[in-house]
Amino acid sequence: MSHGHHHHVDPDSGDGKIALAVAINLGLTVAQVIGGIVAGSLSLIADALHNFSDAIALIIAFAARKIARRPANADMTFGYGRIEAVAALINYTTLIVIGLYLVYEAAMRFANPEPVAGWIVVIVAGIALLVDLGTAALTFRASKSSVNIRAAFLHNVADALGSVAVIVAGTLMILFGWAWVDPLATLLIAGYILWQSATELPQVARILMLASPDALRTEDVIAALRDQPGVTDVHHVHLWLMEEHGAAFDAHIVAEQGTDPSALRQALKSYLKSEFDLNHVTLELETQDAHCHDAKVIGH
Repeated sequence: MSHGHHHHVDPDSGDGKIALAVAINLGLTVAQVIGGIVAGSLSLIADALHNFSDAIALIIAFAARKIARRPANADMTFGYGRIEAVAALINYTTLIVIGLYLVYEAAMRFANPEPVAGWIVVIVAGIALLVDLGTAALTFRASKSSVNIRAAFLHNVADALGSVAVIVAGTLMILFGWAWVDPLATLLIAGYILWQSATELPQVARILMLASPDALRTEDVIAALRDQPGVTDVHHVHLWLMEEHGAAFDAHIVAEQGTDPSALRQALKSYLKSEFDLNHVTLELETQDAHCHDAKVIGH
């Protein structure tokens, strides 16, 4: 059975849109900070802070995409593709710090409530919502093919939801004078930020920890290789994510007596490519008379 792991990504796609999204978010951040100070709204300033993190996330993502396209060299023999996972880790870590800070500020505001100008909050948050949705649309396509851009995209989605919460809070303050709704909205924004980061970080960690691809079990690859003609054993296996869309595989193969090692190696590489979409494959062939004894099947 064939396993579909094919990804064809245009490395230059979305650069202009991402640059435009950065400029829009920086402008919105300034507007929201001013509006939050004038209105005395913590939730609006919280939304502005998250918007600023959006802009920083996009800048980091944009720079990482550029660096990732550099070819391999003597210092980086595997290339620079993993920089996108590093950028995503930075962005999600930043989100967690922001989320925890907002929880703290909201708790302080609950203890010492302050009057809030609801109309200013609603108007500025409404503008912010439109900008957030537009920025998310600019980065949506690129987010499908990059964990790095997906982190920045999710920043914007969270911010759009935050803007909705701020609009609702501002409306309730106008109608009923409920000042406590402002820190409550801040807590909702913070909670979503923390949940979002916690669910996305594991995939980034898998890439950085050289884990195997989610959709491909190492045991299945080993079993498939052992069933190939000319193969008597497989050991010292490593299967890992070099970057988000590129897995690598290496192993020691014990060949049957009289098998042409060069032909077997080529046949196995072709099989791994067609069956599991493994492009970077290194195979060390051993004979039944001279092979590793008591070797681990996976790892060394």
